[in-house]
Amino acid sequence: MSKKNEKSSIGDEGIFDARSLGLPKMTVLGLQHMFAMFGATVLVPALTGLNVSVTLLFAGLGTLLFHWISRGKVPAFLGSSFAFLAGYWAIAPNGEPELLSYACFGVACAGVLYLVLAALIKAFGTGKVMRYFPPIVTGPIIIAIGLNLSQSAINNCEADWVIALVAIAIVIICNIWGRGMVKIVPIILGVMGSYLTAAILGRVDFTPVREAAWIGLPVSWDRTVFAILASPDVSLLITAVITIMPIALATMVEHIGDVSAISSTVGKNFIRDPGLHRTLAGDGLATMIASLFGAPANTTYGENTGVLSLTKVYDSRVVRIAAGFAVLFSFSPKVAALISAMPGATLGGVSLVLYGMISAVGVRNVVENQVDFSKSRNVIIAALILVLSIGINFSNAGAIVFHAGNMAISLSGLAVGALTGIFLNAVLPGKDYTFDEDEPSDTCVDLGGTRKTQKKQP
Repeated sequence: MSKKNEKSSIGDEGIFDARSLGLPKMTVLGLQHMFAMFGATVLVPALTGLNVSVTLLFAGLGTLLFHWISRGKVPAFLGSSFAFLAGYWAIAPNGEPELLSYACFGVACAGVLYLVLAALIKAFGTGKVMRYFPPIVTGPIIIAIGLNLSQSAINNCEADWVIALVAIAIVIICNIWGRGMVKIVPIILGVMGSYLTAAILGRVDFTPVREAAWIGLPVSWDRTVFAILASPDVSLLITAVITIMPIALATMVEHIGDVSAISSTVGKNFIRDPGLHRTLAGDGLATMIASLFGAPANTTYGENTGVLSLTKVYDSRVVRIAAGFAVLFSFSPKVAALISAMPGATLGGVSLVLYGMISAVGVRNVVENQVDFSKSRNVIIAALILVLSIGINFSNAGAIVFHAGNMAISLSGLAVGALTGIFLNAVLPGKDYTFDEDEPSDTCVDLGGTRKTQKKQP
């Protein structure tokens, strides 16, 4: 079979034709995406004091909103963003419910910046923005995203390496030697096998599951932003906005990196179509709505990009099924408790593979775009992005804090590394990459870029 005919049999939605999968298989794949995002998504409310059920509800609704705005083309899942943790802790250091609502107001305002950037891209064109994000910038950023997440995977695995290794082994065996459906659902099989092993060994406490109700409303009105707006502390509102809004500068860069990673994984230029302005708007609106109702900020999830890379199933409808499950489970405290009872080592083992896949996508982005590392400028840019992103993240402070009077702005390692890379790429001479509106080539997912030193192949 020729390459052209092979591609036509694969279908537009991914390596596996969606029509050949059928609803039952797509449902299982949706559950797999839901499990992939669950561990990290519920960790944010656990660390901040926000509600888990509300988090699940607006992760699902936010994903569906994102897909609607992006015309259903981008197979991305939106889960809880870790970037805003410092903002929540600055306003509500002990997770006080009344203070968390003010922090959520600040996060909602940060979402407005997404809409501002989306409007600028729509007005002036994607090229004027994407020229600051060539592969020498996006590749190392994607690598750093995966490596920064690796710490949480290892921490979870350390809780019980036996259970973690069971999950890792099942994922590898199913993906390498599996056939048919087994090959494309290694994550859910790894989760189920590891969870069952832990239960047999008596390492799971099912008491919260027995005590939880079957049905319950996830949203509590007194924990929403609307509850404090009736009689707000204006000073605290302003403080929350000034403290938290600048974090969006980092998360918007992370969003561009995530969309680049998904584009590279799928082999389609989502920055061009449906357009970066649509994906940014979807992410920003999802964050705003989630925050107003007391849920964490949303962000495109690297875990699910890892699932895409592992399974080669790129149908966006599978991700929307996952979003539907998240919404459904948010109304069942018992189901949420059953998933919460899952050993951390199970999630750690699965995450270990997924986070590695994210970094591997970043390496692929650099290699397939033939970034010239014989040029000192490229070596310096990549080196500083990686060292700053990873080094600051694993430092004692975990971030760089800038003080201006009574205001403190906290920038994560990824934000500092990304901003440094963008700046250096803009000012250092010797650029060899120009963004245009063409489709990615068959052999190199270059997001529509061309090299000044090479002619584009027909």
